Amino acid sequence: MPDEPNTQESSGRPGPVRTYEDLLKSPYDERLFEYYATSRLALVNAATGQATPVGQPAIFQSVDPSPDGHHILVTRIQKPFSYLFPDDDFPSETDVWDTNGKLVYKVASQPLADQVPIDGVITGPRSIRWRPNSPATLVWAQALDGGDPKKKVAHRDSVVMIKAPFTAQPVELFKVENRFTSATFGEKTGLMMFNDFERDKRWVRTFIFDADQPGTPPKLLWERNQRDRYNDHGTPVTRVINGQRAILQDGGSIYLEGDGASPEGDRPFLDRFNLKTLKSERIFRSDSKSYEDVVALLSDDGSKFLTRRESPSEAPNYYVLSTNGDGPRALTQFADPTPQLRSIKKQLVTYKRADGVQCSFTLYLPPNYKEGTRLPTVVWAYPLEFSDAGTAGQVSGSTQKATSIVGPSHLFFLLEGYAVLDNATMPVVGSPETVNNTYVEQIVMSAKAAIDKATEMGVTDADRVGVGGHSYGAFMTANLLAHSDLFRAGIARSGAYNRTLTPFGFQSERRTIWEAPELYLKVSPFMFAQKINEPMLMIHGEADDNTGTFPIQSERMYQAMKGNGATVRLVMLPHEAHGYAGRESIEHVLYEMIGWFDKYVKNAPPRGKQTDTQN
Repeated sequence: MPDEPNTQESSGRPGPVRTYEDLLKSPYDERLFEYYATSRLALVNAATGQATPVGQPAIFQSVDPSPDGHHILVTRIQKPFSYLFPDDDFPSETDVWDTNGKLVYKVASQPLADQVPIDGVITGPRSIRWRPNSPATLVWAQALDGGDPKKKVAHRDSVVMIKAPFTAQPVELFKVENRFTSATFGEKTGLMMFNDFERDKRWVRTFIFDADQPGTPPKLLWERNQRDRYNDHGTPVTRVINGQRAILQDGGSIYLEGDGASPEGDRPFLDRFNLKTLKSERIFRSDSKSYEDVVALLSDDGSKFLTRRESPSEAPNYYVLSTNGDGPRALTQFADPTPQLRSIKKQLVTYKRADGVQCSFTLYLPPNYKEGTRLPTVVWAYPLEFSDAGTAGQVSGSTQKATSIVGPSHLFFLLEGYAVLDNATMPVVGSPETVNNTYVEQIVMSAKAAIDKATEMGVTDADRVGVGGHSYGAFMTANLLAHSDLFRAGIARSGAYNRTLTPFGFQSERRTIWEAPELYLKVSPFMFAQKINEPMLMIHGEADDNTGTFPIQSERMYQAMKGNGATVRLVMLPHEAHGYAGRESIEHVLYEMIGWFDKYVKNAPPRGKQTDTQN
């Protein structure tokens, strides 16, 4: 029983609070957290098993030995704890210890991160890491704009470096015009590849820099919109040296691997990139009849590498490929675990919605489908935001993968005689600051275009279409049922429906509810529960740990719909988080989903003249 009040206090300074879950709630929770999370480091002799304690007990957030093994970078959580923020934001101390646990260098003392602006960063050292090819050298970034992305400054971040014995001041390597996001070091030289991000345009740039030449300007390699998959040059191939992951270097070259997105779908690739000429040489690209991606290099010169290949008729297996002309050598011969799925047909379908934005879906047809038969259809989707129509129309994924159905997948509907429009794109296009102003109109437009296209192809019975989605896809599902009559029923899993319960932003929305109150009400299907006249099944894990999707979201949405006379069912899964893991839970979710659509979509009685515009 509680033996003291639960008290919280604010100093009067503004600080946005995301809607986190699984937080501390009382002094008793604090004591439990401190008791269970406190541990002590130890060095263990691998031969004898003898453990030697290192330093004093603490709540360790991270522990990272230096490449030479003589120092340890430790971050320890400090009091006071918070009831509004997760442990990653608690006050912390980041230090360098020797192997006896003695303080060698203090890197940072961070207060509670309760003043960080939306999309902002802390003001002190962040992204602290060891340089992998140096005995004990630390590199980190720190904000020059107070961590506030809305401030207009010439440079947002500074990147600094300090070497053992940590007696000198950190040396500035370079300043970054936009927000520094990530870096990877080479394994042999001062090579450093890093990215920065421009928030207003969602713009990503990649640079190279010689960390052995502080003060020299970084060299721009390439840049693109964050959502632009077609112009992604790939990421460097890495391997572990001295306990740290570093870029594999072959003389003056490195290797890049990527998804190889294209209008025909993903075709993974491997390139050799010359650091002097900044030119790429294509070593490998998956053919158009299969999906084959590089798993690992087997030689530093890139002449031999391991791939994983699959196709609609071929189960995944591993192959050794060589650039010297030798044919691929099969390394494994795994049998197809689900041969009954090979008769499932799938194809990439592209089309345009009413405003000219290109959309797409992967059309799955059930085993033994007879051409010309119109089927009950499931549209499964997850909306994404884009700053331009060209990027929004890009294709993602590949139809050349072997079809597999795992977990509570919506593809199980194929085995029940449904067509599935998988990953039906729901692009929401506009300025990052105001893109959600037309969220409802754009997802309705996208949904109508998908149904029209599948109907035009002769595979979909437009009078028997259901819609579903998970998380933000559940939010979409409820909105589509509230603002259109395109669907006979919906399935919404682990969603959020009342945006007043996420007042400091949601998904990529940057405005708070106090800055855009009308928007928060407009996109909340909870506010339009009286307009949902199609049956909706809601499923939610009782232990949902995802930011914003509190189980109460589904509970309150159920009450709103029930109170307005809707046909609605709420299934709460004990012990499950945002995704579902237990076998019993997965089987029950499938039972609920298939039963719901069988009743309200596949076997739904014909309805009168259908209205496919907004209510």
